[in-house]
This record gives sequence, C-alpha cells and structure tokens, in this order.
Amino acid sequence: MKLKVLNTSGDDTGKQVSLPKEIFGIEPNDHAIYLDVKQYLAGQRQGTHSSTEKGAVRGSTRKIKKQKGTGTARAGSIKSGVFVGGGRMHGPRPRDYSFKLNKKLKQLARLSALSHKAKDKGIMVIDSIAIESPKTKDYLNVLNNLKVADSKTLLLTPDYNKNVYLSSRNIPNAQVMNITDVNTYSILHASNIILVEGSINKLKETLS
Repeated sequence: MKLKVLNTSGDDTGKQVSLPKEIFGIEPNDHAIYLDVKQYLAGQRQGTHSSTEKGAVRGSTRKIKKQKGTGTARAGSIKSGVFVGGGRMHGPRPRDYSFKLNKKLKQLARLSALSHKAKDKGIMVIDSIAIESPKTKDYLNVLNNLKVADSKTLLLTPDYNKNVYLSSRNIPNAQVMNITDVNTYSILHASNIILVEGSINKLKETLS
C-alpha cells in the first residue's frame, strides 16, 4: 500500500511511501486483539477496592442468643452480615488484575490492529514534525491542517519529542507516542493514525 507524504501544513510533498505488507497487510487475528486489549485494560485497574467484612467490624463477640428454642435461625455474632451494622459478606478485596501474555501474541495483536487501520484508510504519513516550544495551539494547527482535529488521533514518532508531546496533552482525543511504546489499545482507540515518515523503519525494528 502506498500513501502520499504530507507536511504539517497539510500539503502534498510529492513523495510517496510504501507501507510494509508484513505490518499493515496481514490477515488480522481478532482474538489476539481481544486478549491484548483485555490485558491492557486489566493493567490499568488499581485493584484497591475493599469492604468492611465481619472480621473488621467493631462489636461484641458474645453469642447473642441461645442456639436452640428461639424459633429463628442460629446466630453467633452481632457482627454477622445478616444484621444491621454487621460486616459485608463476600465483598471485594484488594487484588491484582494483571495477567501475562506471550510476546508473539502481543506482537500479532499490534500487527492485526495496524492492518485493520490500513484497511479502513485510517493511516496518514507526514514528513516530519517540529515544535519550537510546548504550545497547544501549534499542535492543534497541525491537526487542523491535516483535517483530523475533530477525530481521535494518534501521532507515532520515531524518537521521543518532548515539545510535541507536551503540546498535545491538553487536546482531547489527541495522543502522541513513541513508536517503541505503541500498544494495541491505543491503535484501536484512535480514528486516525499519523505516522512520521521516519517511524516506519523504526516500526519494522520494533515489530520484527
């Protein structure tokens, strides 16, 4: 697949770039995508949820009534969850939601996500991007020039660009990421992926 290379003013530079078929043209594996996104979202969970269970409630430990002859159910503690003021039964406890996936499966998921985006024409290429100082307005102008300011965008750069990253942080639905940090969720979450021309070779190295 060949794409025109644009500049940050939205003009055609006259150059074209070929997207590697082994990255942007594979048969997508949707189940691999599902597992990788599930792992990513699970890793975002803090898992700090907790509740006051029977053992943590303050109260008397004496048996509140005799075992038999009352005509009602047995009861051994006022802290039981069946009584008002008692502990919560089977409540949530702090836990770690993260789980492991094989490296090759995660790689397949990213390749599948990129292939989906290429098939849906959700990828564009720019020759370079440079912002002298962190200014939200400057990055917003770039998005407006590329006519993607109203959609969710993901800009992938070959190297960490501090000024571009800081300029994008206050723009809703705009994300800037180093090519080595790209993940399946971010690819799918974006409506348009903007590739800096030099990041394509870096992408080959990362996903090979």
